[in-house]
Amino acid sequence: LMIRRPPRSTHCISSAASDVYKRQLVFSGWGMVDFQLTEEQMMIRDMAREFSEEEVLPHAEEWDREGTYPRDAITKAHELGLLNVTIPEKYGGAGMSTVDEMVICEELSRGDPGFGTASYHTMLASFPILTGGTEEQKAEYLGRVTEGKLAAYCVTEPDAGSDVQALKTEAVKAGDEYVINGSKAWISGAGYADWFFVLAYTDKSAGYGGLSGFIVDADTPGVELGKKEVNMGQRCSDTRGVNFTDVRVPASNLIGGVENGGWMNAMKAFDHSRPAVAAAAVGNARGAMEEAWAYAKERKTFGKPIIMHQSISFILADMATKIEAARLLTLSAASALDSGERATLKAAHAKRFAADMCMEVTTDAVQVLGGYGYSEEYPVARRMRGSKIYQIFEGTSQIQRMIISRELEREL
Repeated sequence: LMIRRPPRSTHCISSAASDVYKRQLVFSGWGMVDFQLTEEQMMIRDMAREFSEEEVLPHAEEWDREGTYPRDAITKAHELGLLNVTIPEKYGGAGMSTVDEMVICEELSRGDPGFGTASYHTMLASFPILTGGTEEQKAEYLGRVTEGKLAAYCVTEPDAGSDVQALKTEAVKAGDEYVINGSKAWISGAGYADWFFVLAYTDKSAGYGGLSGFIVDADTPGVELGKKEVNMGQRCSDTRGVNFTDVRVPASNLIGGVENGGWMNAMKAFDHSRPAVAAAAVGNARGAMEEAWAYAKERKTFGKPIIMHQSISFILADMATKIEAARLLTLSAASALDSGERATLKAAHAKRFAADMCMEVTTDAVQVLGGYGYSEEYPVARRMRGSKIYQIFEGTSQIQRMIISRELEREL
């Protein structure tokens, strides 16, 4: 047990400042700290690492160049038990911890950032059901996931991303059904999804409090997929729009069976998914650092490997420190979730720092490789392009800063 002691000269601290200090002591989350992976977790890590080495790294360049969705590799990862691992056993899942999931996410994205996203979008769509669904919904749709079906998370719209109140998709009750109309944009894995999580207004006058979550089967009449987007990076993740025109879904597909609870449930789901994005960013950054390190040991200037030049060795050292810090923030958020704590602040810390860190580290990796780094023949260019989206999806880095400041104001 680690305890942060107050300053010795407490007599000079005002009463108000002392109260703030006490709240900081509790809020800091100091307690038993164990950074050692268990033997089982190391086995999981090694399995995921081996999978990435054999099934992801050899194909990553082609997937990115051709924009090929890695369905076969995702199926193999599922068969090995590397995907959707936190779904409870009673729904057919492995019932593993969030920390276990972070270990896997890091290794898969170390193989390729696009594969990391393509293999995770199903879990993202599953979280709102896990956190707010009925038992019937969990048994049916999480059961499909554990059998190998894919899903996609439909929230963002052409004119609404961070400003969720600007959503236009609506769901109108009609007897024992809801009729959904609207368009979603930038949906990862949409072209391969068996079902969608859809956020829509059931009471527009109530602002975000009038949003509800729905499960929509992909083969429902009125569901139409848009064109596949050509993105800067992570091109294998099959990003596209999804249009809903008079789509009728049974009232039993209203998540939780209660209207107007969609927004808060989606936010709870983000507490689970944002650490996974952070873990993915750590994995991609680690891959870039490893590639830069290997190059720096081989490339020679002025008669010696460039890693022997302080200007390069310091860049590599800073990469390692940033990656380590981001990993610890990620594991802190994951551990909080496993302990049943509210993890909004820790998830925002992890996602914001890891996303920005990954952009910095991959950019530095390109710098270490120089002209070769700028060439698509070397993987650091793909990793750099694949990094930018971490600062954008599932809440931009700016939104994470807003959440952090709001949570600090609430607690302090």
